[in-house]
Formats: sequence, C-alpha cells, structure tokens
Amino acid sequence: MPTTTVARVRPDDWRDLRDVRLRALADAPSAFGSTLAREVAFPDDVWRERAAQGRTLLARQVPDGGAAAGRDRSPGAVVGIATVVPSPDDPTAADLVSVWVDPAARGGGVAAALLRSADALAAELGARTLALWVTATNTPARTLYERAGFAATGETKPLPSDPRLVEVRMTRPVRG
Repeated sequence: MPTTTVARVRPDDWRDLRDVRLRALADAPSAFGSTLAREVAFPDDVWRERAAQGRTLLARQVPDGGAAAGRDRSPGAVVGIATVVPSPDDPTAADLVSVWVDPAARGGGVAAALLRSADALAAELGARTLALWVTATNTPARTLYERAGFAATGETKPLPSDPRLVEVRMTRPVRG
C-alpha cells in the first residue's frame, strides 16, 4: 500500500496545484463551483497567487519503500487536494473547499488524511467550526463527510457552476 503525505502548497508548487485542480474539475465537474473551461484559461500568475496563499493541501503518494519517510515534502504523485479558507461570514469558522481525490487513489485513506490536515489548518486559522458545501447528489462525498463528523445544517443553495444542482451545507467542530 502506498504511503500518503499531506502538506501545504508552497509557492513553488503552483504547477502541481494547477495540474491537480484541473484534473479534479475534469473528473468531477458537478462537485465544484467553478468549471474546467474557466480555470484552464487562468494565466500562470493566478496559480502562483493561489499557491502563495498557503491554504491548499496536496496529498501525495509514494509506493511502499519510497523515500517519503523523514522528509518534509514527498516526491510522490499528487493524488488529492483540499483548501481551507477563513469564512467570510463568521470569524470563528473556516470553509473547506475544493476537496478531491484521484479516482485511482480512492478508498486508500487519502481523503481522511486530507480532512485531518484541513482540520489542523482550520485550528491554526483560529476557527472553531469547519464548514463545507457538498452537492446533494454526491452520495460518496456526503458519506465521507458524515463519517468524519460533519452534519447537515439544513441550508441549501444552487451549485454556482450548475444551478440545476443543489448543494447542502455541513459543519463540525474543529478538533485541532
């Protein structure tokens, strides 16, 4: 089984950030508020700026016996992404956005590792609550979030990239 590491994006990781984000948008267009067509057109400066913010987490995998142990950055392939941002509406909350795991890496603990790291980042930002929006029809993601302690709040809204779809808000306390 491969070893998974999760680390915050650094400015020099902007190409990895761009590549995994575009893969995510191509793989699961109904899971995101943006579109592949919109983001593929972004100039490199947008990706550099996003990477410089340091709020995105990348999950990487190396095969067993790989050289990840003891390093601060795995040389492995990027297989997942998540971003944590302070809530614009509540100074005690952080929003978890852009969560995605490569289909070939699903079921191997990558999402759980991303959620643990996202929780730690939310605590670092001073949040007491971690919130997210998930498409109502995305049963695998909703199940993952429920297993991780998130609960639906009853709030819904149209998905910005496809208003025919509904998003459900879920929250949980930050565990830090």
